[in-house]
Amino acid sequence: MRIRLPSPGFGRASGRLLRSLVALALLTTAYGCRAELARPDAPTPWPAGEARHWRWQWQLTGPLDSTIEADVFLLDPVRTTSTEAAALRARDRRLVCQVGVGAYARTDPDADRYPAAVRGAAGRRPGTRWVDVRRWEVLAPILADRLRLCRGKGFGAVALADADGYAHLSGFPLEFDDQLRFNRRVAALARSLDLSPGLLGNVPQVAALAPDFDFAVNEECVRLRECAKLLPFADARKPVFHVEYAGDPDEFCVTTLGYGFASIQKRRELDAWRDACPDAPGSGGTGR
Repeated sequence: MRIRLPSPGFGRASGRLLRSLVALALLTTAYGCRAELARPDAPTPWPAGEARHWRWQWQLTGPLDSTIEADVFLLDPVRTTSTEAAALRARDRRLVCQVGVGAYARTDPDADRYPAAVRGAAGRRPGTRWVDVRRWEVLAPILADRLRLCRGKGFGAVALADADGYAHLSGFPLEFDDQLRFNRRVAALARSLDLSPGLLGNVPQVAALAPDFDFAVNEECVRLRECAKLLPFADARKPVFHVEYAGDPDEFCVTTLGYGFASIQKRRELDAWRDACPDAPGSGGTGR
């Protein structure tokens, strides 16, 4: 085989070509790495244009039903196994863990880490207690480990629960601003651990906290006539994951779809059963 040597004028052109090819290779590699970081178990992105179209599921009790046709699964990070999380991620499902931040349950694996000084009155659920959210230096390491558990199992986002102790008889003289400061600190902590923070409940503080959170989870805003208070999220084109426990989806979905929320109906025990809004993408009226 005869190899033709390049002409003398070829050197400069070939150098430019080589540099172009190297640059292209580097760009391809860089974007390839960036795409890898955007997997569902990375800090969850919520594209603004898709805010109202997320199909979601919220399950905290019973055997996990991974066959539910949903894009987003809100789950208990302690009950959910790494194998279950990996199986959902393999199907491009986004995983959100629910973490109690302003209260703890006596059945929590880390319950004994809460010193007596921060334990308050009985919480909203049996067996729970509010905590003194002003004691950030005590709570931060506990919460960091709770969030690391989520991250270690492959969750990409966290919904902060019990973030409204100031509005209850918590056993501490908590003020509105005490709660705001605490909630913002936890949101920042979540981001530092590569978790997208979401606000569960705490509707009275939505207007103040919407800039600090990526999404909201709401219970019964139609029944309670509070849906308009969630507009700071919707107007910022951030997802609002909404659930009603009673009523006819044909009726409440008219309201929430108009607001741009992703709505479903659930039983209060938050088992696997789910009925999505009839007009929501992929609902099908099957309870899935």
